[in-house]
Amino acid sequence: SPAQKLVFNRVNGKRPQVLLQQVSAPEECYTLAHEENVRFIYEAWQQVEQQLDGSRSGESACGPVQYVEKTPNPGLKNFVPIDLEEWWAQQFLAKIENCS
Repeated sequence: SPAQKLVFNRVNGKRPQVLLQQVSAPEECYTLAHEENVRFIYEAWQQVEQQLDGSRSGESACGPVQYVEKTPNPGLKNFVPIDLEEWWAQQFLAKIENCS
């Protein structure tokens, strides 16, 4: 049977608002400016995703356009995109295992 996959469910489709210092290892220290930059980029990307979803369902005629290659690169035919949520889950579990 395939390995079990750890899934983090989001409330209302949004990530919980947590400070990066609480999530990261104690030796890592983020400045307030860093946290503001991450928050800004995250919120901007959420707006882009919402606009893309709206344009797919026909709600809006203008907005972001998703790029699709007309002639795919043959060197990338076996490319498998990384599942970042799964990767973060593995990192999270590894930290827990190392601490206990």
